[in-house]
Amino acid sequence: MVAAPAYAFDVPSGQQIDLQEVLVEELGEETWLRFRFIAPQIARGPEAIAYDVAAPDIEHLCTAVALPYMSEHALSGQVIVVSLSDRALEFGAADPEATQYFEAFRAAEDRCIWEGF
Repeated sequence: MVAAPAYAFDVPSGQQIDLQEVLVEELGEETWLRFRFIAPQIARGPEAIAYDVAAPDIEHLCTAVALPYMSEHALSGQVIVVSLSDRALEFGAADPEATQYFEAFRAAEDRCIWEGF
């Protein structure tokens, strides 16, 4: 596991995004790098940022944050998962009140290629 301090990032939607942590996980023969972000504005309610608005933010965070982070910390992995949560949650913990969005990518030629689940 690699933990990182919280940092704020600019994203296309303009919402506030902070890095909660980076996790490295071995799943079978693949290494998964999980970049977990806090995005309070995706919380449920009339002013919530919906998935279709947040999706470009997720791709942007993969390219602008995950790839440079991997390079800076000499990390490699087959799968990059970028997740947004409206609140800090322990990894793997269930919270039916939480809103979470996530996508998986593969790094190729300094780009994030969407994998889709």
